[in-house]
Amino acid sequence: MSIRVIAFDADDTLWVNEPYFQETEKKFCALLEDYLPHHTVSQELFKTEMQNLSLYGYGIKGFMLSMIETAMRVSDSTVSTKVAEKAIQYGKELLEKPIELLDGVEEVLQTLQGKYRLVVATKGDLLDQERKLKKSGLEKYFHHIEIMSDKQETDYLKLIRHLDIKPSEFLMLGNSIKSDILPVLAIGGHSIHIPYHTTWAHEKTDHEVQHNNFHQVNSIKEILPFLLS
Repeated sequence: MSIRVIAFDADDTLWVNEPYFQETEKKFCALLEDYLPHHTVSQELFKTEMQNLSLYGYGIKGFMLSMIETAMRVSDSTVSTKVAEKAIQYGKELLEKPIELLDGVEEVLQTLQGKYRLVVATKGDLLDQERKLKKSGLEKYFHHIEIMSDKQETDYLKLIRHLDIKPSEFLMLGNSIKSDILPVLAIGGHSIHIPYHTTWAHEKTDHEVQHNNFHQVNSIKEILPFLLS
């Protein structure tokens, strides 16, 4: 392979993210248990999030607003203001979560730095992702940070043009088949899937990937023999 640039997804690839959202969602569902069972509130929240993605994008702030909107809808606007206050509190708690690096991340970045150009390519809220990257202590390893509104083929092509490389010189690593793998393969790039034990419903797909440019590993450290051989 003629890889020149390695791009890393951030949430649940470099550090823990989805478990924090799931923990918050459980607390939110408990707030509305007088109106609906927990699993139904969870379904309604997800429906609201999907409807709001094109307005708010990905990230904690959109999640916070979707919690408030869901509470209003399922309660027919009878829910107390304390529920809205709690939703805001939960969102702020998410924003203040410590950064927990996944096992082997810094070792991998240290090993690859100088051998490839390393970039972050992640979705989410700009301020929040910048905050997490700074708190992670990983910023020094990356040549470029790209916080994307979405991860479609056009978004990756824009990033590749900015990096002044060919798609065949680009490798994407991440935990989402839908966002990190399929669009990159479609434009002629390379991708490595690093599964995480839990995935947001929106990122789940039953698509079975069979492609010459695709590889799957069990942990981020397993990419080193592949990239340094």
